[in-house]
Amino acid sequence: MTAGPAAAARPRNRKQLIVEAAGQVFSERGYHAASMEEIATAVGISAPALYRHFPNKYALFAGCADLMVDRLVAALDTCGPEAALTAVLTALTRVTVAHRRSGGLYRWEARYLDRADRRLLRAKFGHVVDRVTTAVHREHPRPAERLRAVAALGAIGSVTMHHTSIAQRRIEDLLVASARGVVAADPAAAEGLAGPVDLPAPPVPRTRRAEILAAAVPLFARDGFATVTNGQIAQAVGLAPSAIYRHYPGKVDILVAACLQAAGLLAQAVERSLHRATGPDAALTALTAAYVAYSFEHNALTSVAEAELAGLPAGLRRPLILAQREHIAVWEQQLRTVRPDLDARQARLLVHAGFGVVVEAGRALRWQDTPGHRDTVTALVIGALL
Repeated sequence: MTAGPAAAARPRNRKQLIVEAAGQVFSERGYHAASMEEIATAVGISAPALYRHFPNKYALFAGCADLMVDRLVAALDTCGPEAALTAVLTALTRVTVAHRRSGGLYRWEARYLDRADRRLLRAKFGHVVDRVTTAVHREHPRPAERLRAVAALGAIGSVTMHHTSIAQRRIEDLLVASARGVVAADPAAAEGLAGPVDLPAPPVPRTRRAEILAAAVPLFARDGFATVTNGQIAQAVGLAPSAIYRHYPGKVDILVAACLQAAGLLAQAVERSLHRATGPDAALTALTAAYVAYSFEHNALTSVAEAELAGLPAGLRRPLILAQREHIAVWEQQLRTVRPDLDARQARLLVHAGFGVVVEAGRALRWQDTPGHRDTVTALVIGALL
């Protein structure tokens, strides 16, 4: 029996094509919102054909996470163990930029891996961090070498979290320079850099609606919006599950309220910090310090707003995206005042790199909110920007 035309035309690397397409869908839609049918359509095959390669969505998701980190490891292997810092950062940046549409899966969605797969992924990323740390030690031997390596990877990985479009080579150059600025920063000289920051506090929950919101945010941050039930939220507040609907039409409305609260608090923090600043350099430092302080102080709220935004319906997402753009525009303006060599898109790319530094450095520090940690992360972000 001979194979038909369809079989003859079947690409030999179909499994890789499936993983590539799935990584993009998972990154853009989130693990729970993505469907096998959607992924099959992106590949150009039927859903039954997809299941011949992967038994279920989780297996495909785990395969995507594995492929992504394996690419980073392979990129480092091509450098050799004694490669200079710039060569290491360039290799990692090139593979990240080349696959930026699927790389966003790591930052937030990897939490949906089971314990064994998460441990394996962590070990592989640990190898990447070790290699970068070794290169940092050779060129910039000073305190917090591993933290600076992790933060530099955050700057590079930030390109997977936005759609700013610039020529690929220019993106690579900017990100490598940004990562080098991070690892060259001196945490020991950062004491007092952040200074006192006047952060707005979330309103004290004096109503049942506010209590529900305050209880839901840490649950969303820990377990992910899709896996948290109204019953869990109600239990945290001491209500019957049906009572939730008297205050919010649905769970998604609680998420929207959380995102709006995050946007409002951040806007206030930025306004207060810039109001007191004198001069462009001081304004950029004040803006950075405010963002770092806000991220540490309101970590759960920030994590929810950033991780879950893409999964909201378009109509509910729009006002939040507009608020996000307004915030980034403030950063662009402040950065370009200090660095007139940058155009708007280049400045935006570096602003996102700074955000990436905060996320990864904050995670490495387990979000332990101390003046020293705030100073250090502020210095790392300034390094990424300048």
